[in-house]
Amino acid sequence: MNNWFNKNGIHLAIIAFFVVITFAYFSPVLQGKAPQQGDVLQAKAMQKEIMDIKAKDGKGPLWTNQMFGGMPAYQIWVQYPLNITTYGIDVIKGIFPDPVGTVLLYLLGAYLLFCVLKINPWLAAAGAIAFAFTSYNFIIIAAGHSNKALAIGFFAPILAAIILILRGRYLVGGSLLALFMALEIRSNHIQMTYYLFIALFILGCIELYHAFKAKQLPAFGKAVAYIAAGIFLSVLVNAGTLWTTYEYGKETIRGKSNLTTDKAEPANGLDKEYAYQWSQGVGESFSFLIPNIYGGASSIDEIIKPESNTYKAVEKNLQGVDPKQAIGYVAQNLGTNQYWGNKPGTSGPYYFGAIICFLFVFGLFIVKHRWKWWILGSSILLLFLSFGNNLPFISDIFFDYLPGYNKFRAVESILAVVGLLVPLLAILAIKEAQEGKYDQKYLVQRLTWSAGITGGFALIIAVIPTVFFSFTQANQAQVLDALTQTLQNNRGAAMEILNGIVADRVALARADALRSLLFVAIGFGITWAFITKKLNMQLAFGLLVLFVLIDLWQVDRRYLNNQNFVSKSDLDNHYQPRDVDNFIAADKDPNFRVFDLSLGDPFKSAETSYFHKTVGGFHSARLKRFQELVDNQLTKSVNQDVLDMLNTKYIITQDPQNGSYKMQRNATAAGNAWFVQSVQFAKNADEEMKAISSFDAKKEAIVDESFKNSIDTKRLGTGQEGFIKLTNYNPDHLTYEYSTAKDVIAVFSEIYYDKGWKMYIDGVEKPYFRADYVLRAAQLEAGNHKLEFIFHPTSYYTGEKISLAGSILLLAGLGFGFYSEEKKKKKAVKA
Repeated sequence: MNNWFNKNGIHLAIIAFFVVITFAYFSPVLQGKAPQQGDVLQAKAMQKEIMDIKAKDGKGPLWTNQMFGGMPAYQIWVQYPLNITTYGIDVIKGIFPDPVGTVLLYLLGAYLLFCVLKINPWLAAAGAIAFAFTSYNFIIIAAGHSNKALAIGFFAPILAAIILILRGRYLVGGSLLALFMALEIRSNHIQMTYYLFIALFILGCIELYHAFKAKQLPAFGKAVAYIAAGIFLSVLVNAGTLWTTYEYGKETIRGKSNLTTDKAEPANGLDKEYAYQWSQGVGESFSFLIPNIYGGASSIDEIIKPESNTYKAVEKNLQGVDPKQAIGYVAQNLGTNQYWGNKPGTSGPYYFGAIICFLFVFGLFIVKHRWKWWILGSSILLLFLSFGNNLPFISDIFFDYLPGYNKFRAVESILAVVGLLVPLLAILAIKEAQEGKYDQKYLVQRLTWSAGITGGFALIIAVIPTVFFSFTQANQAQVLDALTQTLQNNRGAAMEILNGIVADRVALARADALRSLLFVAIGFGITWAFITKKLNMQLAFGLLVLFVLIDLWQVDRRYLNNQNFVSKSDLDNHYQPRDVDNFIAADKDPNFRVFDLSLGDPFKSAETSYFHKTVGGFHSARLKRFQELVDNQLTKSVNQDVLDMLNTKYIITQDPQNGSYKMQRNATAAGNAWFVQSVQFAKNADEEMKAISSFDAKKEAIVDESFKNSIDTKRLGTGQEGFIKLTNYNPDHLTYEYSTAKDVIAVFSEIYYDKGWKMYIDGVEKPYFRADYVLRAAQLEAGNHKLEFIFHPTSYYTGEKISLAGSILLLAGLGFGFYSEEKKKKKAVKA
């Protein structure tokens, strides 16, 4: 045991160091506080019905009616108890308070990668910190993108496992790849996994070329077989997750369009403008080195300070007006703040660290390993793809032709992969310098060139920033006109205020350029002293750890700091009911919908879903048909007939004069289910959409001709002499009773989704069909009967069984892999 501690003491010390710095950064968690994350709060609202039922029944439903009339819960919250990696994710989230566990995953995963690369432990620690504390990794934590953060956290260990396989450690590498890839998939952020695979594919191509060149194709083929086996096993483990996501994805806004008349609607995948909405600006990429070169976040924090140029300009030209309020008005109404890029808004830049950028350039000069070309090539391609609509001739090729690429939005997030590659080459550069392969003079010369390139650019921005950048928005002229009009045609005042904002942006860039110049100088000094043997290796690497941490820590604190934390009771009580919410909640009807127009766009917020089943909501994986209904019937103007068929019982509005909330009861809401007197057939989705633009939902059903075989019009009665009512509500199990003298067509105010919903009459499964574009309907036989709709998707339940089998194989593979590794070590010792 003592021998084990002696051998691994340095690693344990570094892990302890990681724990200490993470708790130090997130010190409020020691006081019982938690981060207030916007997306997490939205998710809390989305999940309300699911969690309420889970608390009552012990198992969450697979369907929820809280948003968009109803949707599968797959991308909101679903249990996968037979998937072993579910418990792995729970451990990461549960052992340490949020977000400590996530950042430790960043650190430990990257540390494993650098150790597998046989890098000195303290240099590996520097690399782990460089990756973990990259600003984007902290910005997404602040925003509440928890799944994305977890997915990024598994990038490094996946690469580590692949390296082990390529080195011939097939069993342990393959089993670890299966584990880490399974955890990556279970993180449930397929977009980030997809982006990682782009870089891994390029790595595979480079390795194949060199294997061919070195005549080592059999060994490479064997490695590829183990990599494929590991990935296949990870897919088996996540069969339930992947199957439901694949099946559901085809029916969401990422799937095929149902309409043909709307030319703006993409035939398949996301709308390109929507997908490219958050595209990295070409010039913004210099924020890798100088964080505030584009103003940082979309904020007014710096320009509302009394010493700012903006504050002084407002104070001078708008006497008697609070400058802070005036600046806030300009930011809110004109979109003008310290950030001046083309994104709709940003929470902060992608900052990789000045020292790391300097060492990355150094690596380009001295690293001879073929991985340099993989890192450089992948980084350039991913950078170009992050530009989106700012470099469409490249992005469009991938968007139009690469399978699956058009399913993702916010293409700038592909830079998360670059956030791993840049520190990787930076640390490999120090490793190469350490190994003594090069003449000292050669290294110092290349080191000087690297400092000249990175530090020189920072110096230019510090001295003459406007030589490369304008610091003005693309729509500056329109902003000036709008501000002039707001200031009662005082163009001079408007110009002076905007000039003040530009001056503040310049000042921010200058300050950060000087800051980056300082850290480049520090990085240069440490590396130079190490190369020239003025510093011993351990001290040099220790100083690198310290200054890389200081550099990134300071910038991260701008976007995620103690102010982001609140007491857990504040989070628990974040959503407080209004009087209208309390009134609606008193309604004993178990299932109806609310349309809330008081929060602006009802389809861009999930807040109302915390209290009610809603027509609105917000989710990036909503059903395509419902989105088409929203676009055509509920956005430009509100179609009352559509609200009626969705059983919208209450409409909430807000008085613009006094801000009070008003509630209107909709007397014409169609109810949970009803019998119609007639059926009108439509040739296609376009005709369906046109027909529901004006119709009486209670009297007629609009049905696509493809469902004609489900209806026997000769046997139908009017339904006026019977009744149908909901007797028991559970989001994934609805029970009705009905009575009718003749066969009838019943329409249910429930969203049609045939990938799991089954209808039973007196326990016998019966067919149903789609009506009114998005609802369920069925021809019901005469008599008194019990009808049930049960959501039982094969993709989930069969997928879970496959996951169980995959989980057992994964455990067996890990056990056998490490047993074989230990056996080899013992053999080597005996030999």
